Amino acid sequence: MKGPLFYSKILLFGEYGIIKDSKGLSIPYSFYNGALKMDENPSEEAIKSNKSLKQFVAYLQDIDAALVTFDTKKMQADVDAGMYFDSSIPQGYGVGSSGALVAAIYDKYAQDTITVLENLTREKLLKLKSIFSEMESFFHGKSSGLDPLNSYLSIPILINSKDNIEATGIPSQKNEGKGAVFLLDSGITGETAPMVRIFMENMKQEGFRSMLKDQFIKHTDACVDDFLKGDIKSLFSNTKQLSKVVLNHFKPMIPKQFHELWKKGIETNEYYLKLCGSGGGGYILGFTENIDIAQQSLKDYKLEVVYNF
Repeated sequence: MKGPLFYSKILLFGEYGIIKDSKGLSIPYSFYNGALKMDENPSEEAIKSNKSLKQFVAYLQDIDAALVTFDTKKMQADVDAGMYFDSSIPQGYGVGSSGALVAAIYDKYAQDTITVLENLTREKLLKLKSIFSEMESFFHGKSSGLDPLNSYLSIPILINSKDNIEATGIPSQKNEGKGAVFLLDSGITGETAPMVRIFMENMKQEGFRSMLKDQFIKHTDACVDDFLKGDIKSLFSNTKQLSKVVLNHFKPMIPKQFHELWKKGIETNEYYLKLCGSGGGGYILGFTENIDIAQQSLKDYKLEVVYNF
């Protein structure tokens, strides 16, 4: 048995800002994906996944039935029979590994599901987001529900504010384009919960709150608008500012050995780095106007191009 595939996601813009109502833009990334599966002879990985699924299923049985109900008998029977999540999505890398699992479980076991095929009104999107937020909280302590939403629908999601999200189109890629968005592998696994704790702690300071509003959110919102309009010149100018703000005010979220590399990008304009997800490790997101130059400059690191301008 193998269920449908659910993709990883990349939050291009909006990390941390969306907690405080900035805009955000999330796109599916089909390079990594996962599906529910059963095997006659499960591997060690499969057994480990099944074990954590058992805990997840127990958690789902206590979810508010007014929000979502599951076919718990079938879910329990499948998990007892050894079902696991077969996934190529790296965990702790900021590309939505738990989001894809949540989407797969909802798709298979939720009753009265909202599907991609119906008219996705804002109400339906918000309802899905709140269901997914509740489900994914099992993994992170607190979840916006956006990762599973992206994975489930497999379409770009534009976040205008907490209560205003919509499916969106993004400019089509130019395969011969030199400009690119890429993932840089930090080689370290990041954990979401401790990073979010640091952020919430910083939010208690007046100075940090005003920096967030006047700089971080301002540039994030501008980047989202520029990207959707295809205004590349303005996009790179705002991404550079955003990269600076993150280096100055989100240092704990950037692994120490990348501080210099981050700074080098801003000084040379060869590339600009930003957080991919909560940071602390995993992938770092990069933007460059010339991918050949960026690859040369970052030749000691593993890069994956995710989008071409």
